Amino acid sequence: MVAMTANDLDLLGEFTRDQSQDAFTALVRRHLDLVYCAALRQVRSPELAEEVAQSVFTDLARNAARLNSDTILTAWLYQVTRRTAIDLVRGETRRQLREQIASEMNAMNANAADWTQIEPLLDEAMHALDQTDRTAVLLRYFENKSLREVGQSLGTTDDAAQKRVSRAVERLREFFIKRGVTIGASGLVVVISANAVQAAPIGLSVAIAATAALAGTTTATAASATTTKAIVMTTLQKTLISATLVIAVGTGIYEALQVSRLRNQVQTVQQQQIEQIQQLTREREDATNQLAALRNENERLNRNTAELLKLRGEVGVLRRQQREVERTATATPSGRAGLSSQTASIATEQANRPPPFQLQLVLEEPGEDSEVVTNNTVNAGDTTLNVRKTPLLDHTAISSVTVTTSAAGAPQIDVELSQAAREQFAQITKENINKRLAIVMDGNLYSAPVIKSEISGGKLQISGPFTAEEARELATKINDAISNR
Repeated sequence: MVAMTANDLDLLGEFTRDQSQDAFTALVRRHLDLVYCAALRQVRSPELAEEVAQSVFTDLARNAARLNSDTILTAWLYQVTRRTAIDLVRGETRRQLREQIASEMNAMNANAADWTQIEPLLDEAMHALDQTDRTAVLLRYFENKSLREVGQSLGTTDDAAQKRVSRAVERLREFFIKRGVTIGASGLVVVISANAVQAAPIGLSVAIAATAALAGTTTATAASATTTKAIVMTTLQKTLISATLVIAVGTGIYEALQVSRLRNQVQTVQQQQIEQIQQLTREREDATNQLAALRNENERLNRNTAELLKLRGEVGVLRRQQREVERTATATPSGRAGLSSQTASIATEQANRPPPFQLQLVLEEPGEDSEVVTNNTVNAGDTTLNVRKTPLLDHTAISSVTVTTSAAGAPQIDVELSQAAREQFAQITKENINKRLAIVMDGNLYSAPVIKSEISGGKLQISGPFTAEEARELATKINDAISNR
């Protein structure tokens, strides 16, 4: 091999010969970066890499005098770093496993309070079961066998084994309840599985094995006593060694089984949580669909309400026309004689008479469903608007009309809608925000304000170019139309 550099050799010799701290410090500074980075790549932790580097240079200080003169210090440090890092990683892994096992064991002992009450009565309760039920419980929860294995041992099917185990657990639970220990079936199963069978003392198997070996030797004859002693001692030594190995291996197997069982329990709980989340998701989707259906139904009812108000208005107009015809027909004999011709003319006149009150939506452009309304009241000037023919509300939606005076002293007409029309008017204003709403009374356009927000109070204040007398006449016409509905 290539000899180490003169500087490394000189510094190492100085440290070995004179115990020079400066020489060793120079070696550390020269090779620290190599050692630290090699350790960091393997342990993946700066703190652990520092620990590895410290251990490597400690080994160098201890073995400096034994290094050959042809040793390359860089290669030696690299090999020692790798070996130390591997040992540290293995130690960390074992420590984490021990901590995990301890944590899982603590979780198993969370039900210690229930076990304290059940433990004194468990064997008596098991004795109260019949032979088959007791065997099923022992196999299922004392030895943690699967239902298939229980069924095979009892010579029956998996389902039959499940029923027998469930029946036996319920009898055990009733036994404990009679003695003042209240616990559910699932809780009882968990407590028994976790605590009924625990690890025996470590030294017990060694003592039993040794006793059995000694007992076997006493059957030998006295003539072979010396030979038997030697054999017994040799056998005992082998037994002790074997028992020690069995204990070590058994402890590892027991811990692995405990970890496996706990992992299965965690997986079962996680699966149950997933199923619950899926169920809640389905219920939420069903509720969302129902809410959407209710909203559609509500919109349909609102449309029906508007149609109902419109039909009421038309029925009111027809009834008024009928009363006018009847009064005209019965006023005079000649009137009764010419009832047919007068009825037609009166009906025509009534049909052409403008309604006393209407709310119509203003349209930007004329269309098939539009008509023209004009404000031709006194001192108002001519204002023409295109409005939708079908009114949004008419006088049939009004509860009462009164004439009041505004803060500026001008006459105004206060309109109060009926309860059903209030909801309809609130829906109308909500759906037509930033649009104009024409207020037409007795065929004349009085105002067309812009809807700024939803109006839910059910009250309107109409102001316009009318005198107090004209306002009272309009109010009277609307109230008469209301009373004749």
